[in-house]
Amino acid sequence: MQNLDMTTLVFLALAVFVAWKLRSVLGQKTGHEKPPTDPFQRRETPPLRPDQAPQGDARRDNVIRLPGAANDPTADEVPAADRWKDIAPAGSPIIAGIEEIARQEPGFDPRGFLGGAKAAYETIVTAFARGDRKMLKGLLAKEVYEGFEQAISEREKRGEKAESNFVSIDKAEITAVDVKGKTAQVTIAFVSQLISVVRDAQGNVVDGSADSVSEVNDVWTFSRQLGSRDPNWLLVATESAA
Repeated sequence: MQNLDMTTLVFLALAVFVAWKLRSVLGQKTGHEKPPTDPFQRRETPPLRPDQAPQGDARRDNVIRLPGAANDPTADEVPAADRWKDIAPAGSPIIAGIEEIARQEPGFDPRGFLGGAKAAYETIVTAFARGDRKMLKGLLAKEVYEGFEQAISEREKRGEKAESNFVSIDKAEITAVDVKGKTAQVTIAFVSQLISVVRDAQGNVVDGSADSVSEVNDVWTFSRQLGSRDPNWLLVATESAA
């Protein structure tokens, strides 16, 4: 014992304490323990009591409903007036057109459509200013593209350059929906705040202003063949609102 220093004695005491604590918590074998249970072992189903129903006839009031599950009301069960009341009044031609698009393409969401239309509006306006024909060709119908391309070509012949920068898009409202067979057209009125300027070859401003913000009112119509694999809506008509 004289060879044991104080540190060794402390560790021995701790070891004895830990062993005693484990024994008190876990217990010790008595020779009557049950063998380990096999979780994959097939078990016999205990007999049912008179007040129990068979598993195949489980009561429906014990089912936990999950959001979006098959037993929840579907979008088709919700009246259009409630689903799209923020888009247009119930019973209006706009709602009737939206319903027809949704009937042919159940995934159609007019709110998501408006978000995409706003993005397309900004993209097309800025692409036209840059003269980006490749970008425009994928977003415009053939006739509209030809008109845009002609305007770009004439601007380039004069040596002019255009700049368009959006400050905001204040409004994007569906004003008409027309469905004929598989062809759907949706017309949207846009109100935006835009800085737009055209400069000549010497850099002089010939149209617009580089310092002032102008309110722009446009009415654009987008079209698509319903059921087509191509998800894109193309711009088929443009006009400036008063």
